[in-house]
Amino acid sequence: MFPQHSPKQNKILAALPAEDYGRLFAYLEFISLPLGQIIHEPGSSITHAYFPTTSTVAPLYGVENGASVQLSIIGNEGLTGISSLLGSGSTPTGVVVQSAGDGYRIKTSTLKKEFDSRGKLQHLVLRFTQALMTQTAQNAVCNRHHNIEQQLGRFLLMSLDRLAGHDLQMTHEQIAIMLGVRRESVTQAALKLQMIGAIQYSRGHITVMDREELENSVCECYAVVNNEYDRLLSNYSASHPAQSPAKLNADEELWSVN
Repeated sequence: MFPQHSPKQNKILAALPAEDYGRLFAYLEFISLPLGQIIHEPGSSITHAYFPTTSTVAPLYGVENGASVQLSIIGNEGLTGISSLLGSGSTPTGVVVQSAGDGYRIKTSTLKKEFDSRGKLQHLVLRFTQALMTQTAQNAVCNRHHNIEQQLGRFLLMSLDRLAGHDLQMTHEQIAIMLGVRRESVTQAALKLQMIGAIQYSRGHITVMDREELENSVCECYAVVNNEYDRLLSNYSASHPAQSPAKLNADEELWSVN
């Protein structure tokens, strides 16, 4: 059991060997992340990387007319600011808090030193990056080829997989921004999911009543992303003996998103 607030509520930090975790611990800053807060501005310099613990965040890509679309969801399985570790000081996408909660942040200059040492952190971040790329690509496929009920179901399941409980505090307007659709379309889709007993919603509060029914209503995109996360990231613990990245089996699982 972790204390009420602990960096090890984030699965990347929890999977680090004790020595590696110890080097970062003093530089980790606990931070509350309110709904809608922008933690990375598009095109701006990335000064901090964020490790969500009880919150979720979403990279958003905006266009000139003011519209935006969610690229992926990041919760306690991952981190933000990856581009700064890979040699770029900025990113064209913004990152906004999708579900309020807590997390930890660290200066990217400090984190990059640990990343560049080619230890466990680098291995974990690169595997997470590969999984995140799959999620981003599959979300684009889903938004292009599947109906709004399927998109909404996928969005709800992927969000709740990264949170405790069965509730999501988010308005239809906020979901519409994330999915890049009209608010009325989200309202109609939510009504259909409520009619089959999958969810219940009222005034910005969505509760999953029947997860199996919700899973039956979504397209294959949810399973594709989950399978890739499971392949790359499940069932790893920091108690495993440290290995160099070169010696790790390419199919070794690291941790579970759920």
